[in-house]
Amino acid sequence: MTQPTPIRRDHAPARPLLLDLFCCAGGAATGYHRAGFDVIGVDIVDRPNYPFTFVRAEALEYLAALIASGGIGRFAAVHTSPPCQAGCALTIGTNKARGWGREHVQLIPELRTLLDATGLPYVIEQPNGKAPVRRDVWLCGEMFGLGVLRHRNFELGGWTMPQPAHPKHRGYVRGHRHGVYRDGPYVAAYGAGGGKATVPEMQTAMGITWTEVREELTEAIPPAFSEHIGRALLAAVRPVGVAA
Repeated sequence: MTQPTPIRRDHAPARPLLLDLFCCAGGAATGYHRAGFDVIGVDIVDRPNYPFTFVRAEALEYLAALIASGGIGRFAAVHTSPPCQAGCALTIGTNKARGWGREHVQLIPELRTLLDATGLPYVIEQPNGKAPVRRDVWLCGEMFGLGVLRHRNFELGGWTMPQPAHPKHRGYVRGHRHGVYRDGPYVAAYGAGGGKATVPEMQTAMGITWTEVREELTEAIPPAFSEHIGRALLAAVRPVGVAA
């Protein structure tokens, strides 16, 4: 009996694979996924709310091992959000006053050296402050109609993209500042008290629904930011790597 001829079905092209270091709960990862990437996240603590493939590891050690083993070749690009407490404009004064500065090691120079060694296009994300990153692109929630401002700087390694226009802010960030309370269209998605956002308010303002952990929301960037960057990055990557 003659066997039937199999029907050939063309599969969609593989999505490029992005490595998300210091991933926290996946705010950046979700934006990159929406832009067209598959994502693997790495963080030093368990992140059960991370919505994609997750590896618990120290990020710099993991990246160095990937480079040494050749495993980095699976990836098309790298996003990194290293700890910012050593230089964040929101915390640096408080850290200095309370003697916290020495607890936060500046990882960016070593990280950049490893990222350059990958030969891949990469992103280093940081808030405003004294962190040693280039401000190749900076984004604000008002650019995307969000309920937070959440200004963030992005250093781009091995590729470039245009800087979007910065619309005028529609008003104040709600809450107390220097003893004065102001209302406004944006919420403060950090800390607690003083009129700062509740967890549901942070979720709505940033477009993050998959975690209710305040610390994770406080550290997250809105997915709209990384989706915007990811769409530009997608044009710069070589077509390699698929998710495991």
